[in-house]
Amino acid sequence: MCKDCGCSITDHHHHHDHEHEHTHSHESHSHQAAHETLNHNPQLNDAKTISVIKKILDKNDHEAEHNRAHFEKNGVLGINLMSSPGSGKTTLLESFASMVDFKFAVVEGDLETSRDADRLTAKGIKAVQIQTGSACHLDAFMVHKGLHDISLGDIDVCFVENVGNLVCPASYDVGTHLNIVLVSIPEGEDKIEKYPVMFRCADLILITKTDLLPYFDYDIQKEKEAARKLNPSVDILEVSTKDESSVQKVIDWINFKRRMR
Repeated sequence: MCKDCGCSITDHHHHHDHEHEHTHSHESHSHQAAHETLNHNPQLNDAKTISVIKKILDKNDHEAEHNRAHFEKNGVLGINLMSSPGSGKTTLLESFASMVDFKFAVVEGDLETSRDADRLTAKGIKAVQIQTGSACHLDAFMVHKGLHDISLGDIDVCFVENVGNLVCPASYDVGTHLNIVLVSIPEGEDKIEKYPVMFRCADLILITKTDLLPYFDYDIQKEKEAARKLNPSVDILEVSTKDESSVQKVIDWINFKRRMR
């Protein structure tokens, strides 16, 4: 697991050469999530550990603001895609390739291999692979590195496909504007209640692989109720990439958010 998110605490420093003058005061989802983690994890209740985590998150959030400034300067909407492994993030992005009316690119995060980025590239999507090694999430510094290989002036939306994990990515602001969290039918109907931090920070929850509903004992309404108890304002859509109309609803939601900016 990663060395700086609370799984295994070590002061992990990222080296970054730029000096920035941003003075944003941004109470990010990441700090809210980290605060919740600190309060509820008895293994993190010592002053030294809390100090290290706050130091790391402060540095990360400063870099996240820098990433957001890059997006905003170029009129790009940044979207962080998060889920457990296999929920369908890459497949959803593949389906966008022939359907969207906006230009997009992807910063792709995985521990190893470039398989997902290769899949997207094969569909004509600009994708930059970030291999995190042992880190179980992307952070703002990793995303910043990926953005150097993307011409932001040529796109409308930049997706950050985070490492498959329902815990750590929720605590790290990567500089996007929106969080989309996927949960798939085969995962079972308890994930939202088990991993509340992730779903509490979501702007949109996608219940994916709905074509598999006949084969699983899964109560969609129960999951929606669980989600809205945690996050009353969250939007929820049911999606199957085999059903273009359901994918179009996700695209429509993104376009609505683009217009609202």
